Amino acid sequence: MAKPSIPQGTRDFSADTVRKRTYILNTIRAVFELYGFQPLETPAMENLETLMGKYGEEGDKLIFKILNNGLNDPKNIDKAKAGFEKLMEGKNTSELTERALKYDLTIPFARYVAMNYGHLTFPFKRYQIQPVWRADRPQKGRYREFTQCDADVVGSTALLNEVELANIYNAAFTKLGLKNYELKINSRKILAALAEICGGEKFMTDITVAIDKLDKIGIDKVKEELAQRGLSNEQVAIVENYLNVTGSNEEKIALIETLFTGNETAGKGISELKYLLQKTTNTNVGVDFTLARGLNYYTGVIFEVKGPASVKMGSIGGGGRYDDLTGLFGVPNVPGVGISFGVDRIYDVLEELNLFPENLQISTKALFFHLGENESGYAFELMQELRAAGVSCELYHESAKMDKQFRYAEKKNIPFAVIIGSKEVELKTCVVKDLSKGEQQTLSSTALIDFFTNK
Repeated sequence: MAKPSIPQGTRDFSADTVRKRTYILNTIRAVFELYGFQPLETPAMENLETLMGKYGEEGDKLIFKILNNGLNDPKNIDKAKAGFEKLMEGKNTSELTERALKYDLTIPFARYVAMNYGHLTFPFKRYQIQPVWRADRPQKGRYREFTQCDADVVGSTALLNEVELANIYNAAFTKLGLKNYELKINSRKILAALAEICGGEKFMTDITVAIDKLDKIGIDKVKEELAQRGLSNEQVAIVENYLNVTGSNEEKIALIETLFTGNETAGKGISELKYLLQKTTNTNVGVDFTLARGLNYYTGVIFEVKGPASVKMGSIGGGGRYDDLTGLFGVPNVPGVGISFGVDRIYDVLEELNLFPENLQISTKALFFHLGENESGYAFELMQELRAAGVSCELYHESAKMDKQFRYAEKKNIPFAVIIGSKEVELKTCVVKDLSKGEQQTLSSTALIDFFTNK
């Protein structure tokens, strides 16, 4: 018999974990709603053509493709062979696959906007909380199935949106108790200007993909990769000089202004960053010109969130402006900007820093002991009254020794025990025991609701 297992890079979530994840999701959702965003959900899978070519060459490799049905049918053997041959050549083919699991929430959102453009009210502000899939190598903080929380605004070029998104990050992380995070910002316009002075727009993807790996592989390896991608020694030196910009936000911007003197594209990007820094109330914002976010669709301000330095973890959020994303689906000139929260990594950070509230694991507030058929019948009536008043409670499933029922309450982290014996049934009372303090009191059955609703 095969040993039970789950696919690598996926996880089961116990009740404790689900409650902690729900706490994170509800906190972020409340902030999204506070800022006027509406919920949206899209299918787990998309047509392959919807996803391919939208994430850069590195991202496209990580898309989980779904094999077409019926490939093992003898009638389809030739078609399947042809499809596999093309696949081995690095090509995608409709003979083999036409659908894929979604890689992120942004491209499906752009597809949704394009399909429903005539029915939406713009600016359209939506948030989305759903799982996504990536064929990545599993490691700490990196999973093949994980949940994203996105907030996007389309139909507006106003930089006020970037300011609001930066503030949303601060509101959410502050509510979660994660105050020592860092929100890094840059502009793809500045990166485009870097490509311009390195020889032209054709180098944009090469430069951003290489720079995006800086934290993982270091400056020397980035220089090697740039050289392999066709940049000359002089051009690599320009990129290295750019990456070595340091100092405070003001000092970095001043150095970049000098580096890109007279470049109109860079000037626009610098102006955007200055505006964001001036208007946001988020004091955790830091300019980082090494930030690239190697996704092809970004066109303006880009964001990336890093957790506290004491926790070794990758980014826990990110996003940016993508002024023509819907143009990929036949609806051009629809500006947009959005951010994403990495829920799974945020969970790991909160867990490591012990930031989850202690009372999250309390689901059942009171356990009614089972002390016989007559007693449990009366307990059941009281329990239903409590439930109608919004008090979570349960009745032990069978008559058993008291210590066994106490152990059950302890293991489930139930704070109160309600004990009703024959005497209590006769007097219409009950014994309520606070299991954390070891204190107990006798209450009339009519006082139970007031007691528990005030706890």
